[in-house]
This record gives sequence, structure tokens and C-alpha cells, in this order.
Amino acid sequence: MDRSEITDNPVIKAYDHPSGGWGSLKSVAEKTLAEGLSVQTILEMLRKQNKADGYACVSCSWAKPAEPNLAEFCENGAKATVWEVTRKRCDRAFFARHRVSDLRQWPDHDLEKQGRLTTPLRYDATLDQYIPVKWADAFREIGAELQALDPDSAVFYVSGRASLETSYMWQLFARIYGSPNLPDSSNMCHESTSVGLPKSIGSPVGTVQIEDFDAADMLFFFGHNTGTNAPRLLHQVHDARKRGVPVITFNPLQERGLMRFKDPQSPTEMLSPDDGVKMSSDYFQIRPGGDIAAMTGIAKAVLALDDAALASGDPRVLDVAFIAEHCHGLAEFEVFVRAQTWEEIERCAGIDRDSLEHVGRLYATAKKVIANFGMGLTQHRHGTENVQMLCNLLLMRGNIGRPGAGISPIRGHSNVQGQRTVGVSEKPELVPLDVFAARYGFEPPRHKGLDTVEACKGIIDGSVRAFVSLGGNFSRAAPETALLEGAWRKLRLSVQISTKLNRNHLLPGEVTYILPCLGRIEEDLQASGKQHVSMEDSTACIHGSIGWSPPASPELLSEPKIVAELAKATVAGRSSIPWDEWVGDYSKVRDEIAAVYPSDFHDFNARFLQPGGFHRDLPACKREWKTENGKANFLTPSGFDVNPNIHVDGKDILSLMTIRSNDQFNTTVYGYDDRLRGIKGTRMVLLMNAEDMARLKLRDDDRVDVATYADDGVDRRVHDMRVHSFSIPKGAVAGYFPELNPLVPLWHHAKGSHTPASKAIPVEIIRR
Repeated sequence: MDRSEITDNPVIKAYDHPSGGWGSLKSVAEKTLAEGLSVQTILEMLRKQNKADGYACVSCSWAKPAEPNLAEFCENGAKATVWEVTRKRCDRAFFARHRVSDLRQWPDHDLEKQGRLTTPLRYDATLDQYIPVKWADAFREIGAELQALDPDSAVFYVSGRASLETSYMWQLFARIYGSPNLPDSSNMCHESTSVGLPKSIGSPVGTVQIEDFDAADMLFFFGHNTGTNAPRLLHQVHDARKRGVPVITFNPLQERGLMRFKDPQSPTEMLSPDDGVKMSSDYFQIRPGGDIAAMTGIAKAVLALDDAALASGDPRVLDVAFIAEHCHGLAEFEVFVRAQTWEEIERCAGIDRDSLEHVGRLYATAKKVIANFGMGLTQHRHGTENVQMLCNLLLMRGNIGRPGAGISPIRGHSNVQGQRTVGVSEKPELVPLDVFAARYGFEPPRHKGLDTVEACKGIIDGSVRAFVSLGGNFSRAAPETALLEGAWRKLRLSVQISTKLNRNHLLPGEVTYILPCLGRIEEDLQASGKQHVSMEDSTACIHGSIGWSPPASPELLSEPKIVAELAKATVAGRSSIPWDEWVGDYSKVRDEIAAVYPSDFHDFNARFLQPGGFHRDLPACKREWKTENGKANFLTPSGFDVNPNIHVDGKDILSLMTIRSNDQFNTTVYGYDDRLRGIKGTRMVLLMNAEDMARLKLRDDDRVDVATYADDGVDRRVHDMRVHSFSIPKGAVAGYFPELNPLVPLWHHAKGSHTPASKAIPVEIIRR
């Protein structure tokens, strides 16, 4: 076990340097050498990253420009590449040396640090070890297990890594088998977007393309740590700030990426002694969950300015022509906004009236505004309303459906948005089931399947008997971790298609397999030759990806091959799908996608490798609203209260938000340092407001337990955390995902979307 990066004396010290810059380059170089790669080798690989003739980054889903920079990658994207092409191997010899019960004591970081999985494995309970298994035997045995189960008891999960081609095959396999249970990682992050946006504008995804940033004259950021979670977007923000464009940020923590940035691709900036470019013209540390209140304050200021313009005969501040032609619901929304008092807005947002009126004045004069947001909006009990409220703000001034403006949800994993586009969904109304039935000769299930929260409930109560996972580290990423992991071993069947060892592998069910697959960066050779795959980025552009590095092991199979073999072993003869033909030539899968989704994917094979990819046909971008009433809708929120069903009864309850570090992507932890927050050598830390610490008689480095405040009889707590004072609003506390996922109850989720409400968890701090 490699614990060299953990220290008993972690250092937490304010980090005053810009994001990017020399710190970024140094961090990538250190990770490169630690994985047994030379700097020259990784530079050659990175030269192909996010290029039309190269591979799409395996981490974030931010847009890939048609005219890329020489180095079109960020620090975390480079680390993701290093992590995948590592020289380290988690091979047969490793599993022969270690029992699974012993591996469960290892930190998550050390599990993945063992390197790439090389051979298919089956768990042997008598040995408490994984042992090698032949591919043919694994497929046959998994198929037999699935055939013996009720399809409604089987879950087919998809992480955001899988390509469009694989995702399309995967959901067809599940539906032919008879299961509608197709949760994916979007359920845990942007499901509030997928549920909220269609009611507002008739689209489940954003309306902004990368070129819109060049035309925008104002940018909003709500609840997104861009410097860690989508660093390449900083280049668009950097360019906007150099043009003098206001950038208004609302986030509980002061994140360096949206404060100062030094462009590593600019020799002038790198050699300059200054601290780079100031990224946010205004930065407001909002209370966790205070976003609706803050947006109400901005809207209230805009209405006041519109009242004054109307009284004086000046041009209206509201875009009345746009609203009259395209919108519905303004009157009710206006009544709500005018009824809210500034006292209540300030209390709930944690931002004063003068500041919000200042933002309102800026917004009232801007003509083309982009509103960007992340999980700081979606992972709340009122996450869907957060998203809809941001739409309301944009609709007031006609900022949807025109160049340089729009709503911009910043997605996480590289193809998490695209999987939904090609049918990965538990909701039957979102999938062309009639087309599938007619085209492939099978009858798909028509009832709603399980989403992530419902799948977790099913595992815990025993109604889910099989969990087949295409990528991911589900048990670690999902809420209610302790109950979920305790129940996992009661599953009849657990199958994980993976590239690296992770925590979920160490929770064997009665029958358990690890099926190692090719990574996206690796060359994929099939019957017709070298294959390409595709994915969709956050801006709804479809891109090709060409693997070119040698596979980590000759035993590895591609994801499409594994899916096809599982389907052949489980549902042979139950459809007309030629699985072997599709695997032999992925272009045939793309032809099928184009035939089923012609408006988005016509001429798929001819377009997907072109620089910049191609954009999906989104009616909202053209001011065509595919809502029930054919209009863009102002949707009035129910109120400001973050957790309306949780009553603290005078107790000293804090609101915990989970965060990711600079050395992390999703559940993958590259190291124990969070450079941009000044934390070195630990992830078991709680960041607290100094006044809260004084009130609770806590000092820096005191050890505490943190427990969820709930009255459902479940004891949820994480032990032995260090507390440290940090710049965070009073009443709020922050700590790392996924370590604090055990504190998120399954019932603590967004209304309507079931997105876990991980950004406002009521907790108590307990001195050890």
C-alpha cells in the first residue's frame, strides 16, 4: 500500500497564487513521473488531446473548439490522461497476493494507484480473492445468471465515460433483456437540469455553444468551481475579462479559478511577476442554497429599473417584445418577486441589497448574457427550481435563443450528456421505444425504470438482485454510502466493466465479476480495422475520438465488444440486432443512431470527425419552445427555504456542502493535496467559518466527528475529521466528496429530479 502522500501533520495554508500558471505545470509533471511515464511521452500524448485527429479527454465534458490551442488540455485533463496510460498494472499477480477483505482497508487512492486492470476476474468466496476467468466463461455465466432473474430486479448502470456507440448498444441490451432500469451518473449531478429545463424552455440541455463566449458582454457563474471541474472554460472567461466583460460569480467558497488565472499557454503571462488576470469582476460568497433568494434580488432590482424606465418614458429594461411573443407566466412570477422583502432576500442569500442591486444594474445594461451553473445549483432539495429561476432571469431580458447569450449547464464526465441523447434513461417517455420495437423486432418494457436513488433503495431493501455497471465507482459516488455498501454483498450478481480497481469491486455479491476494458486513449482494432468512437460535450456538440496508444494488456476487450458478448449470452435470438457486425465496424452503430435520431445525427459518420464536431438540432437555440404550451415559461419558485422538511428546533446545525479537490476527478483521487485551497496531505478536513468555530469552542486542527441531523433513526456520521477556519459563510461547512457521501440520506434529494442534495446537508459537529 502506498501511503506516501498521506501525512499525520497536514498543512492548511492560504493559497494566494493564481490557478493555472507554474503550479499547474508542476503538478502535472509530478503525477506523470509517479505513473512511470516520461515527460516527453506524456507531452506527445497530450498533443493529441481534444484534437480532431486525436482523442477526447476522458475527464470533463467541456467543449472542444474547431480551432484548438496547441495544448488543448487542462491540469486535471492531463492528470486523467496520465492516470489512464500509466505504466502500472493491477494484474493476476496482484490479486493472487491480496485478499479482498484486506484490500477493503486500503484508501481509495491506493486502489486505483495500482494501475490498469489486465485480465477478467471472478470472485472466489472460499479464497476471498479474485481469480482469473476466461472471457467466454464469464459471458456465459453472467448470461445464465441474468436469465434466471426477474429483469425488473436487474440494474444496468452507466458512468459518463462510455461512448455514444457503447451507450446505444448498452441500453438496447438492457431493454431486450426486459429491464428499464438504466440509471446513469447524470442522476447524481445534473438531473435537476434535465428535469427543470424542459419545463422552462423545452430542452433538457443548454443553449450555449463555445463561440457564444466570444460575443457575450456579461457572464454569470452560479455554483461552479470552474478552476477544478472545467478548467478549459477558464480560457473563454480569461478572454472575456481581457475584453472588459463583467463576470459575476456566486459561490459559497472563494475558488481560485474564478478569482485569478494565469494562462499556461501565454509566455507573457507565465513570465510576468503579477498574479494573472482577475477573473470575476464581482464575487459573492452566497449561503449554500441561497441562490433563489439572490436571483430574486437581482430580478427585483431589474423590475425596479423597468418601473423607473416606464415612468420616465425611457426604453424598457424588460425585453417586452420577446416576452410578448415567446413567453408565458411573467405576471405570476412578477407578483412573487415583488412580494419578497429585501430583509428576507438578504437573510436567505447572505448577500446585501446594495450588492444585488449593483448586479441588477449591470444585468440591465448588458445585451448578451450567458448564465453558467454547476452542481451548486442542482444538488439541492430545490435544485429544479434553482435551474428554472436562472432561466427566469435570462428570459426577463431575452437572453435565450440568440448569439452570445443563453443558459449553460456545465456537465461533469465527458459523455454524461450524450448517453441520454442516445437512449440511456429510466424514463420511457424520453426514449423512442416504438422505433426500437419496429426496427429491431423486440418489445421493450414500457414502464418507468429505477433512477440512481431508487436503485440504491432497491439494493438496500433487497429488491434489486443484479447490478451490471458500465464504468464508474457507483457505491462510492452514490449517497447513503454505509447502508448501500452494507447491502451490496447481498446482491446475487455484481458485474463491473472497469479500467482500474476501485472500492465498488471490493463489495462482492454472491456472483461477482470484474471485466477489464480498453480505455478511450487506447487503439481499438476490430474486424474492419481501427475504430473511432464519439461523445457529446456540454454544449451539445458531437465529437469523434481516436485511440492510438497500445492497450494496457492483450486480454482487454473494448466496451462495445463486452456489451455485445453479454447480449449474445443473455438475449440471443430475441432481436434482429447483428451484434458481431456492429462490433466489427462501429460506423454501423453510428448509422443506426442516425436512423433512429435523424434530426440530431443525420450524416453522423460524415460529420463527427470534423474539427469542432457538429451541434445537435436544439429548437430552443432557435427560439422554438418544445414545451406543453409552446412557450418559454417563467416558473415561479415555491420559496427560499433550502430544507423545508428539516426542522432544527434551535439546535446548532450547520449546512454541509461537499466539494472536489484540485487533485481529483469525480471519485478518482489523484493525490491528497488541494493546491488551490492550500490543503496538503489530507482530505479528511472540514472547512468552517471562524465565528462558527469560536461559538462551538473549536480551534484549527481539532478532531471532530460530523453527523447528519435527521430523525429517521439512521446514524450517519464520519469520524475523525480535522476542522479548519476558512473563508465560508456563517452556518456553512465544506468537506470532500466522496468521503462525506455517508452523510447524504437517500431521501435528501431534489424534488422531481431525485438529484442528491449534497450541497446543503444538515449536520452536527461532535467533538472527539
